[in-house]
Amino acid sequence: MKKKPEILAKKVLGKGKWLSINELSWQDSEGRIRSWETSGRVTGSGAVMIIAVVKQRDEIVLVKQFRPPTARFVIEFPAGLIDDGESPALSAERELYEETGYHGEIIEISAPAYNSPGMSGETVTIVRMELDAEHFADGAPESCQEDGEDIETILVKRSELKDFLKSQAKAGNGIDSKLCTYAETIKVK
Repeated sequence: MKKKPEILAKKVLGKGKWLSINELSWQDSEGRIRSWETSGRVTGSGAVMIIAVVKQRDEIVLVKQFRPPTARFVIEFPAGLIDDGESPALSAERELYEETGYHGEIIEISAPAYNSPGMSGETVTIVRMELDAEHFADGAPESCQEDGEDIETILVKRSELKDFLKSQAKAGNGIDSKLCTYAETIKVK
């Protein structure tokens, strides 16, 4: 009978303000001892990603921001870290407001899922929100970005999302894989 794989030890190889690089010692299902390099967050309990739709116009709220690891601007859903002691719902409301100035009603909260399980144990909770266009009829709200954030808010009709992403990639911008996956699920009428 095979054994359940298990983590035996974790050694921190390096640690910064936000991330740590670790080496895991683990035992596989055949009983062999193996090692694996992984990254992890220093603080917080995962991340949230917000799928916010302006219901009257069927527009989705996206952000464009420079992501140093990619050396380019990336088009993505609003997202952020869940602070210690904070719920995913509170984090989603806070992050959407900070990054875009928008606020809305939470429709659904997913279970935490893994972003890149071959590299990190970080989870992301997807929060779906609806925004009422009447709350910003006088124009786009002003965001409350943190120091160092340079985020542009973009509203795109869901029916035009795939073409928009193609044009952004052609322009040299990166596209977050979660947004690509979402775009593939949209049925254009």
